[in-house]
Amino acid sequence: MEHNLLELFYLIGSLTFIIGLKMLSNPKSARRGNLLAAGGMGIAILGTLIFYKQDVPGIIYALILGAMAIGTIAGWFAAKKVQMTAMPQMVSLFNGMGGACAMLIGLIEFHHFLEADDNIGLLTVLASLVIGSVSFAGSIIAWAKLNGNMKKEIRLPKYNIINTLVMISIFVLLALVVGGWVNEVPAIYALFAISLLYGILLVIPIGGADMPVVISLLNSFTGMAAAFAGFLYNNHVMLTGGILVGSAGTILTVIMCKAMNRSLTNVIFGAFGGGGAASTANVGDKSVKDISIADTAVLLNYSKKVVIVPGYGLAVAQAQHVIHELETILEERGVEVKYAIHPVAGRMPGHMNVLLAESNVDYEKLIEMDIINPEFPNTDVVLVVGANDVVNPAAKTDPGSPIYGMPILDVESAHNIIVNKRSMSAGYAGIDNELFYQPKTSMLFGSAKQVLTDLVTELKNMN
Repeated sequence: MEHNLLELFYLIGSLTFIIGLKMLSNPKSARRGNLLAAGGMGIAILGTLIFYKQDVPGIIYALILGAMAIGTIAGWFAAKKVQMTAMPQMVSLFNGMGGACAMLIGLIEFHHFLEADDNIGLLTVLASLVIGSVSFAGSIIAWAKLNGNMKKEIRLPKYNIINTLVMISIFVLLALVVGGWVNEVPAIYALFAISLLYGILLVIPIGGADMPVVISLLNSFTGMAAAFAGFLYNNHVMLTGGILVGSAGTILTVIMCKAMNRSLTNVIFGAFGGGGAASTANVGDKSVKDISIADTAVLLNYSKKVVIVPGYGLAVAQAQHVIHELETILEERGVEVKYAIHPVAGRMPGHMNVLLAESNVDYEKLIEMDIINPEFPNTDVVLVVGANDVVNPAAKTDPGSPIYGMPILDVESAHNIIVNKRSMSAGYAGIDNELFYQPKTSMLFGSAKQVLTDLVTELKNMN
């Protein structure tokens, strides 16, 4: 009876995961979907504590509940207090914790399968250990990069060869352990250490431009590790959750790579993008055209259609609320305002969507690249705020450019382009942006928050 009730709780939890994920596809239902899936996880945990009948001392239950309380409180406060600019590193950190859970399960459970001489079970638990370790180590490195603790990419000599050899050694050692050809316990701990090393080597050379892809990839690793743990325990809710996370992360990784016109192997082994270091290479005697706040306000005020292109600079300046105020003022004066969203803008998938949602921008105004590009020729003004590589024409015109072939927002087709940047520094790809020197482009220099605030004030004074 208890087993049937436990399976019912797990079934309910699995259904809430699937329904919650479906609800995440629409911004109007996303919050409820997230809460529904979280509630389903709570139901699964509650069912386990109540109906999983084993000879477990009461102190173990107390420790479990205590750990849950600590984790819930820590996660709640971290999520409530995190700044939008720090959201990518928090996602990486939380994803790393998921990988760590799968890693620890593998370390704890492998003894049981060695004693039972169960090769299939051992292979499953070691797969969870390896993938979880790679995800944990890689996510921590990604967090350190995004948080500024690791400011320089580390690229070892013959990096591709070293990385490949480490990966091969994992598979060889895994086969030796499962086949019983080596002393299992020391070899499993060696497998654990090598997997952590591989997770580190996988991420340390990757630059900021590729970080959205890395986050998606590591997310899929965590899902796969959880799925293997679900097989291990014959736990349907863990299996369902792991498959959903793993498949969603994989699909998102493919989408990110397509948006950058790069293969996954090129992202991992090519590693373009040095984290946004300033560069003015190849600028030479090129000149740019400045524009004042007053002239920008006049141009926007008398436009019929304005498209705003947000980038990571908008998040850094925490100017999402001001840009929403600018949008509101323009719409009150009959100007049509939309936001052009590039798939890899920011430092994590959907970064700009989350950023603008925080300031209550209507999600219907966030237009994807493929849909907004045909509208640029009929756009009076494009206001680029903190974006760089995703609007760089070199992606279409310069075969020698590292971003050549990457789909971009065709802002150069608009009647007027205004680019807000703090300086002429390069983007993450480390290359100059030809858009800045085109006749239709005007540069509005300054911090995004201050510039947009002054722009809002100027527009209000024009009443």
